[in-house]
Amino acid sequence: MTLHSPPEKTPETPAPPAPATPSARLYNADLAPTSTEGRRWGGYNIFTLWASDVHSLGNYGFVLGLFALGLGAWQIVLALAIGAALLFVMLNVSGEMGRRTGVPFPVMSRISFGTRGAQIPALVRGVVAIAWFGIQTYLATKVLSVMVIALVPAAEGLEAVSFLGLSALGWICFVALWLLQVGILLRGMDGIRRYEAVAGPIVLVTLLALAIWMLVRVGGDIAWSVPQPLTGGAMWVQILGGASLWVAIYGTFLLNFCDFTRSAPTRSAIVRGNFWGIPLNIVFFGLIAVVLAGGQFRIDGRVIESPVDVVHTIPDTLLLVLASAALLVLTIAVNLMANFVAPSYALANLVPKVLTFRSAGVVSAVIGLVILPWNLYDNPVVIVYFLGVLGALLGPLFGIVVADYWLVRRGRVDVPALYSEDPAGPYHYRRGVNPRAVGAFVPAAALAVAVGFVPALDAVAPFSWFVGALIAAAIHVVATGRRGSHDDVSGEAIAVAPGEH
Repeated sequence: MTLHSPPEKTPETPAPPAPATPSARLYNADLAPTSTEGRRWGGYNIFTLWASDVHSLGNYGFVLGLFALGLGAWQIVLALAIGAALLFVMLNVSGEMGRRTGVPFPVMSRISFGTRGAQIPALVRGVVAIAWFGIQTYLATKVLSVMVIALVPAAEGLEAVSFLGLSALGWICFVALWLLQVGILLRGMDGIRRYEAVAGPIVLVTLLALAIWMLVRVGGDIAWSVPQPLTGGAMWVQILGGASLWVAIYGTFLLNFCDFTRSAPTRSAIVRGNFWGIPLNIVFFGLIAVVLAGGQFRIDGRVIESPVDVVHTIPDTLLLVLASAALLVLTIAVNLMANFVAPSYALANLVPKVLTFRSAGVVSAVIGLVILPWNLYDNPVVIVYFLGVLGALLGPLFGIVVADYWLVRRGRVDVPALYSEDPAGPYHYRRGVNPRAVGAFVPAAALAVAVGFVPALDAVAPFSWFVGALIAAAIHVVATGRRGSHDDVSGEAIAVAPGEH
C-alpha cells in the first residue's frame, strides 16, 4: 500500500443551483467550499498530520501515566491499538464529510445546528483550541529555554528576572515561537500543509533515534512494567479505559477533521493517510513510549513524564540541542494543526465580513498570548474544570453533527444553501437555530460532564466522551427522524464561488 495513487473516479452528482447571492454574514472566500484546484491534501499530507500529532508531548505524558498506573508494555500497546481502531473508523467517517462538501467545520455545523446555531459547536471547539495554543506554546518555550542555555550558558541569568509570571528568557522564547507560528499561519492552509510535510518525518526519525539510544544505554534490558503491575479485572478496566481516553484526546480532531479533508482529492487519500497515520503510527508510538519509560525506569526507578526528561539526560551538548530542536518542530506542528486551524475558522465564521482565515488566526494567537497561558497551565482548577468541562462537550457535538449528516440526511446536503439566510432554506430552522440539535446537545452534554466530574461516577468517567456522543446522537435522530429527500440535494464539494484554498 502506498500513500500516492492516481485520482479515483467517483460518480458524478448533479450540482444544485447556486443561490443568487450568498449572505455576507455567512460567506467569505475562506469559508467557501474548496475548489477543485485547491484539493492538495493527499494521503501523504494526512499521514504527516498524524505523524506529528500522535507523537505530541501530551500524548506521551498520557501513555507514561498508564505505565505508572501499573499497565505493562503489551497492555499499553493493546489499549492504544483498540483506541486506534475506533479512531480509524470515526476519522474516515468524519473526514469523508469534509471531502464531499468541501466546507470547514463551522459551515459543516450549519447542517445540523442551523446557520446561526452553528456558532455553538464552532466556538466551543475554538475556545478549547485557543487556550491550548497558548499552553502548548508555553511548553515549547521551556524546551527552547533549555536549548538556549545549553548553547549560551550566560543566558541562564535571564531566568532570575520575571514579569507577569514568566522569566525574561521565557518571554524572549515565547514571543519568538509565537511569531514563528503566526508567520506559518499567514501562509494559509497550504503553508501549514508544507510545514507538516517536513515536520512529520523529522519527528518520526528523531523519536526512533531516541528510543534506539535508550535501548543501547540499558543494553536492551528495559523494564516491561512497574514492580506491582495490574492484573485481572483491574487490568482490563484500565486497558479499556485507556482506549476510551485515547479516543477522547482526539475528540477535537474528530470534530474538525473536515477542515483538512475538505482539501483531499479522493476518499482513498483520506483512508490511506489515516491507515498509515493512525493504527500503524499509534502502535509505533506505543512501542517508543514503552522503550523510553521502561529504559529510564531500569536506570533509576523513575517513571518519566515526557520524552523531554530523556532528552535532558543526553550528555552531548550538540545531540541535546538537536533532539530539543526536533521536539520544538513537533510541538509547533501539533499546535498548528490542533490549535490554530479550528479557532481561525471559528472566528472567521463569527464575522466573515471582517475576518479572513489569516486575520482570524492572528486574533486567536493574540488571545492565546494575552491570557498568559503559563498561569493557566499552573492552575489545576482552570485545567480540570474550565478546559475539562469544555472538552466533555466535544463528544455530544460530534454525535449530533455526524448522526445528522449520515443517519438523518444520508449524506444528502444542499451545499449552497449553507450560505443562505432565506427563511425557507433547509438550514434556517427557527431564526437560524435548530432547536432539535440544541435539545439533543444540552442533556447529553450535562450527562457527559456529570460522568466526567461527579465522584460517584468515577468508574465510568473514562468513557464520558462515548456516553455523550451516543446519547446526543440517539436523541437527535429520534427527535429529527428521517427528513424527506426533497429537503436536500446531494453534492460533492459544490463551490458557491471559487475559494483561495
